[in-house]
Order: sequence, then C-alpha cells, then structure tokens
Amino acid sequence: MKRKASATLIGVFVMAGAALIAVAIIALAGNTLFTSKERAVMHFSGSVYGLQVGAPVVFRGVRVGSVESVEVFYDRATDDFSIPVVVGLDSNVVSGLDGKRANMDVGLALPALIERGLSGQLATQSLLTGMLYVDIDLRPQRESSVRGTYEGMIEIPTTVTAIQNLRDQFEGMDFRAIADDLSAIAASARAVVSGPQLKQAMDDLVAITASVKRMSDRLDKRVDPLADELQRSLQATREAMEGMQQAAKSVNQTADGVGRTSDQVGKLLAPDAPLVQNLQRAAAEVGHTAAALREATSGDSNLMQGADRALEDLSRAARSLRDLAETLEQQPDALLRGREARP
Repeated sequence: MKRKASATLIGVFVMAGAALIAVAIIALAGNTLFTSKERAVMHFSGSVYGLQVGAPVVFRGVRVGSVESVEVFYDRATDDFSIPVVVGLDSNVVSGLDGKRANMDVGLALPALIERGLSGQLATQSLLTGMLYVDIDLRPQRESSVRGTYEGMIEIPTTVTAIQNLRDQFEGMDFRAIADDLSAIAASARAVVSGPQLKQAMDDLVAITASVKRMSDRLDKRVDPLADELQRSLQATREAMEGMQQAAKSVNQTADGVGRTSDQVGKLLAPDAPLVQNLQRAAAEVGHTAAALREATSGDSNLMQGADRALEDLSRAARSLRDLAETLEQQPDALLRGREARP
C-alpha cells in the first residue's frame, strides 16, 4: 500500500510540474503560439546597434510583430553592405490595417500597404538603454529604398530618420576645411578691425550720429509749431469745406430759382403774352416820338433857329462876364468906386 501511494504521489507531482511548465511557456510566449505570422524583411543601410532579436515591430504605437533575426548582407553588384532585418508580423493585425479590403489575406494586404507608402525605420525605445525597435507607418511623402528580394520574403521599404540623416550629413562634412575657412575669416576680421578704415568709419559714424542728434533737436523744436499750424490749417480747411458745402447748397437753390425764373421769363416772352404786346406798342410809340424829334431838330425848324439865337445871347453874356472878371482882377475896388477909364 505504501509503494502504491508513493507512486501515485510521484505521478501527481509530475503532472503538476508539467502543467506548471506549460503555463510558464504560455505566459512567456503570450498569444503568439496561437497566431499565424507573415515574415517580411527590411534592409537598413546604417548601424542597427541596439536592435535585438525579439524587439517589437510597432505600427503607430500598436505592436504588430517582432524581430526574428538581424544579419549582414554584402551586395556584390553595388559593393555595399546592408543589414537585413527579418520580422514576423501578426497576420490578423496586418490584414486589418487595410481598411478598404477587410479580411484580406496578409499576402495581398501587405503589398497593398506598401503601395500606399508603408515603410519602416528604426526608433529608440529608451535613451538610457539605447534599445531600438522597428517603427512601420504609411509615409508616402518620404523617400524610401529597397534592395530586392531576400529568400522569397516580402520586402518592406525603409526610410532614414532625421537623426540618421543628420549624422550622415555630419559624416560627409570636411571639418578640416571648415576650420581653415573659419581661421581665414577670423584673420580677415582681425585685419579689418585693426586697420585704419574701421577707425575712420567709426569716426564718421560718430560725426553722423552727432549731426543726426542736432537735426533731431531742431526737429523737436519745430514739430510743435508745425503741428499747431497744421491743426489750424486743418480747421480752416474744415471750415472752408463747410462753407463750400453751404455755397453748393446755395448754388443748387439758385439754380432751382433760375430754372423757375427762366420758365417764368419764357412764359412772359411768349409772342402772345401781354408784356410782349405792350413792348411792341411801346416800340411803335418810341418810333413815332423819334420821327417827331427828328423833324423838330432839322436845320430849318423853329426850334433850331431859336437855339441858335439863344447860343448867340449866351456867347455875348459870356464875353461880358469875361470882361467883368478882367476888370475886377485889375481893379478890385471897381464895384465901389466905379471902373476907371482906360488910357
């Protein structure tokens, strides 16, 4: 009985250990044991230091696979090295990335995503550890590169990050030539600073500054009177504009009155108007009067003869007055004593 009990206990312990091992394997592997994977390759041209097998492959923050292998490939055609990184992608997740064709086979969904600009690049998991991961996303506006097929797997194009691009630019710089150029620039600047041209330029600048200051002082003294004069001019202009507006109103009113007056004058000067008829009668009477005056002022008329006699009398009276004036001028007391006899 004791041997049977111990055998049963050993069998229970073995079964429990096997169950614990299975649970541990499932816990460590997660749900990858029950998902199908699609293998793809990405060729990186730069250093992939920090990228390890098992590193996550992420699409916009969501893990869609992991890195399965990192190798080195030599291309004889280009005489260059590349780093092919083989990744295993979750087929269900990749098939769901193409929203236009749901439930599509991953063998068709992945090429469709590549046509839409799917590419991969390296990203940093932690700045402290320097660990890297593969970031895949749709980047149609960026330039990507491919190296061809690799063991019959689908190749995802790769793009360089901004840091890698900056590092490549730094590696391509000739810092020795840059240092020589900086030294030459510094020497030229030193020569310019120590030369007489700069001193003369500084003296000219001081003189110009003093002149500008004097000019600004004069302008400050003249700005206020000019502003007052400008204000008065604006006020006078405003008053003149108001006067012009009133004059325009008066002109309009006068024009209206002239229009009405012209209408009235037109009515008064009509051929059948009483005023025109009276003027015609007055003109006829003036004609008769002018004819009578013409007859009265003719040379043989009584009026003209009487006028001639009156003119002769006036002439004689004028001579008498002239003689009297001469006598008074010569003999002022002639009015009292009488005129003296001329010798």
